[in-house]
Amino acid sequence: MGRSRFHALMYPWFATGHMTPFLYPANKLAERGHMVTFLLPKKALKQLEHLNLFPHNIVFRSVTVPHVDGLPLGTETASEIPVSTTDLLMSAMDLTRDQVEVVVRAVEPDLIFFDFAHWIPEVARDFGLKTVKYVVVSASTIANMVVPGGELGVPPPGYPSTKVLLRKQDAYTMKKPDHTIDVGPNFFERVTTSLLNCDVVAIRTAREIEGNFCDYIEKHCRKKVLLTGTLFPEPDKTIQLEERWVKWLSGFEPESVVFCALGSQVILEKDQFQELCLGMELTGSPFLVAVKPPRGSSTVQEALPEGFEERVKGRGVVWGGWVQQPLILSHPSVGCFVSHCGFGSMWESLLSDCQIVLVPQLVDQVLNTRLLSDELKVSVEVVRENTETGWFSKESLRDAINSVMNKDSEIGNLVKKNHTKWRETLASPGFMTDYVDKFIESLKDLVSGTNHD
Repeated sequence: MGRSRFHALMYPWFATGHMTPFLYPANKLAERGHMVTFLLPKKALKQLEHLNLFPHNIVFRSVTVPHVDGLPLGTETASEIPVSTTDLLMSAMDLTRDQVEVVVRAVEPDLIFFDFAHWIPEVARDFGLKTVKYVVVSASTIANMVVPGGELGVPPPGYPSTKVLLRKQDAYTMKKPDHTIDVGPNFFERVTTSLLNCDVVAIRTAREIEGNFCDYIEKHCRKKVLLTGTLFPEPDKTIQLEERWVKWLSGFEPESVVFCALGSQVILEKDQFQELCLGMELTGSPFLVAVKPPRGSSTVQEALPEGFEERVKGRGVVWGGWVQQPLILSHPSVGCFVSHCGFGSMWESLLSDCQIVLVPQLVDQVLNTRLLSDELKVSVEVVRENTETGWFSKESLRDAINSVMNKDSEIGNLVKKNHTKWRETLASPGFMTDYVDKFIESLKDLVSGTNHD
């Protein structure tokens, strides 16, 4: 005990927005000489291999994802299915428990990082290991779940913000399952069980942004909460933005292009997708939209509004494939980022120079949006015309974008000023390193049984 080096096993949820953020602390641990065994589905291996910066210290091991009725054969990751069948994939993850136990027995780690596999603390106890519930959503999202049973929009006693709360009109984000199969614990039960049974909670956030929410979680879960900071990899100078985007973006004035991306899981209905495209057209600005093809369409092109491509030729592109989001955001021509406000995109937007417009689709994204728009006042949220379906019109999207892109706009200048302040804080020298150093020291204490309270 008391060793300066330890071995961590990591088992994130099978979604890009979870596996990638788990690799960030893995790389930081490996950089300092610690060992990491990283469990993931076979299909995700190729997708993430290039992000393993220390292959001598980080070993990928794949798990076979069992088939569960209701899922297409061969499904392994969340990006392959609609959000409404996510619980079926969680059920498939539960069925990998035997495989995880085999790996634990083979590699003998000191601690296990997990998120949705709520049974990991039981496995760890059998082997005398410590567990870290690693949260890759905002602390405000978890704080909303800590004390259940309250009324939507009404903060429980001691809750740190009246602004960052779920409200009745956010019901459209509660995606109904596409099936009637009983799949065991629901998402909320998994999260709360994990929080109750882990040894410590670790959150990818900064005290400067969400300290009051972290304190609230620590108090109600009676668990130490460790913070990793924003935890982004250093930009790899050898990786350049694809030539097609360099060429296209370079044809426009600085800070004039609107870039819209909604993440790997958001699939819009066709009419909402078309409304999004028309809203971008109405702004009058050059734009690049990178979204998945809408429901029922195999390509974005076949779903575009009639006459749209001809009207926006030369100033607007709708792209259905993957793009290098951080590199696009850092291009001097891009001046506005329209985002779903997933947690990774939230940090990328804060660390960029772009104005931020948010159109959240899921519960955690709504809470991230409230944090940025209502609490920190660094962004604007697109107004919803229909609070039951979450529908937003082309006009409300146009108005939100133009309100921050107009140089004389009061709201545009306010969010830009606040955004600049936070960006300078988050990007200041040593800011991230200090968080990582403290985080790793806390993990050493956890493994050795030392208590520095």
